[in-house]
Amino acid sequence: MFIWESSGDQAVVDPSQALPGRSEPILADPMPHAVLGTPILGEPGDGQEVIYLASGCFWGAEKAAWELGADATAVGYMGGSTPNPTYEEVGTGQTGHAETVRVLYSPAVLPTERLLQAFFESHDPTSLNRQGGDVGTQYRSAVFPTTAAQEPLAREMIKTYQKVLTEGGYGDIVTEIVPAPAAGAFYPAEDYHQQYLAKNPGGYQCHARTGMACPLPQSGPLRPGPADDSPSRGRDDA
Repeated sequence: MFIWESSGDQAVVDPSQALPGRSEPILADPMPHAVLGTPILGEPGDGQEVIYLASGCFWGAEKAAWELGADATAVGYMGGSTPNPTYEEVGTGQTGHAETVRVLYSPAVLPTERLLQAFFESHDPTSLNRQGGDVGTQYRSAVFPTTAAQEPLAREMIKTYQKVLTEGGYGDIVTEIVPAPAAGAFYPAEDYHQQYLAKNPGGYQCHARTGMACPLPQSGPLRPGPADDSPSRGRDDA
């Protein structure tokens, strides 16, 4: 059992104080996607894009992305300093990474705004460095865009969603938006984390949703989805 001592209000570790990591990848030979059958780290082809999304526990976030219609998904660590970190290292808060989902998708099939809408609605973007009982900078909310269009769209949606959340009594959105090249490498997580909820049906997928609908650009708010009442993840079941 792992017990994390990270504080929800702590800052991301300074790179000079981060764990050293290693040169060898943790996931050297990724298996095909357990649900979609596609390469989980496939490069985008014609009409495809990649975006990286961090919204707390990456198990449920990944499942939401493949169920929405992504072409491939992978979970891993991004936005930190330690090269090729392990899950246990990330959990200490001393690598600087956030649990992140890499989403390969076709905007003609799954529009970026719909993907971002689901992202914002599936967690509490006003909660700093925690989602429910999962506490620490590894659970921070972040978008790491890879195209010129993704970043302004995310910022526009944050601005619009902030109005909804403010009216609902919530605080400021704390979601980071950092272009992927500036955020640093995405390091795939260990194999047992990939498509975890397909391999472990009924497993933990808690996100502390606000229950407030995120409006799509050029539209009014949609009906909010159901709140997630599942308990906080025990770190010994991961």
